[in-house]
Amino acid sequence: MTVAAARPNNTKRTLLIGALIVLVVDVVAAMVTSGEGLVGFPGAVIRQALEPIVPHAVINLGPEEHHAATLFDFYPSITGSIIMTWIVMAVVILALYLVARQLKEIPGRVQNMVEFAIEGLSGFAVGIGGPGSERFVTFFLAIFFFIVASNWSGLIPGVGRLHEFRAPTSDVNVTVGMALVTFFYFHFQGIRALGIGAYLGKFFSLKRGPVGLFVGFIEFFLEFVKPVALSMRLFGNIYGGELALTVMTTITFAFIPVALYGLELFVGLMQGIIFSILVLVFTMLAMEGHHEEGHDEHHAPVDAGAGGIAGAETKVAAH
Repeated sequence: MTVAAARPNNTKRTLLIGALIVLVVDVVAAMVTSGEGLVGFPGAVIRQALEPIVPHAVINLGPEEHHAATLFDFYPSITGSIIMTWIVMAVVILALYLVARQLKEIPGRVQNMVEFAIEGLSGFAVGIGGPGSERFVTFFLAIFFFIVASNWSGLIPGVGRLHEFRAPTSDVNVTVGMALVTFFYFHFQGIRALGIGAYLGKFFSLKRGPVGLFVGFIEFFLEFVKPVALSMRLFGNIYGGELALTVMTTITFAFIPVALYGLELFVGLMQGIIFSILVLVFTMLAMEGHHEEGHDEHHAPVDAGAGGIAGAETKVAAH
């Protein structure tokens, strides 16, 4: 009973010490800067601290000396989100490479954690996509690890505040680019599995009559909504979370944001799962042939698992 009672006391003491340290740092910072950073608090301070929605061009590669950047800009330049994308890619690839080189028959603690995470994610993906989705698990894991690392990179102190470093998924250009890549990927897999004729026949077929043809046209154009939904969901959650964290940090002087960091870690993880699972589901749906009512023959997906994919799409998209 004595040991169990000591744990809450230790936790409480740690939190109080942490809060005291934060308070001391805030006071010292205000004294060093003579309170210049608090002019117009809280409104002016919050506006100054907010991350702009338009990414900052770190390296100008175009002919214009002073280019006014826009949200969707085709001007040649390297932004802070691109630089951070390269860093995240290098970190993920290097980390997985080092883990792969140190694999042993008798796994240690790190190998056990990595194997548990990969096997759990793989089983989760196959459970939703079906047995035929096993060959897409590697692509699923690659998307997941990159997105989660990108999301969490925005929680590193200085990232987003410095122009040279910005979380990739807080830039809508990056999320749109990722969504377009996956859009072409799952349609390519659908054409590869069914053939170009059968794949287009899912949408444009006179066998179902004029009404069926009209519905097919609608389904075809709805395909182009998928990359929009993928990109905007990811961008909105990550960019909005960073803004909320900035506002709360400014108002509370970093007391409450300690709890918000935990929430943002969870949101970053969930958004990685949602994006990658939706890509997997869209891929499996693209490989499914059209089922004609009243007929036994239909185009079956190549190695696709049975049932549940459309329902899984609805459940995952609801998040």
